[in-house]
Amino acid sequence: MYRQGDVLIVPVPEETVPERTAGQPGLPRDGRGRMVLALGEVTGHSHAVVGPGKLVREPGPAGGLLLHLPDGGRVVHEEHAAIPLPRGWYRVVRQREYVPGAVRIVAD
Repeated sequence: MYRQGDVLIVPVPEETVPERTAGQPGLPRDGRGRMVLALGEVTGHSHAVVGPGKLVREPGPAGGLLLHLPDGGRVVHEEHAAIPLPRGWYRVVRQREYVPGAVRIVAD
């Protein structure tokens, strides 16, 4: 497992990734060619991955993000050290917090 700020990146065995999910085209990259895992609402900084691969949304109403890195990559952020990731599939989990009456994703 890897963590950078409020983003947790968990390795997923390739055989557990549904074929329909693995076959999806990747989500669009940002203007700098990065796959953005989380955009800082307050600072505008991003937790992003550089390198070849794709970021796909799992189907369903609460579809999370899956990251595929066929050659590995790096998670970068303006305020954190870069984290190298080996090749493979990963589930991207955003940290949540409880506020009275709701659970929400942590604002960065």
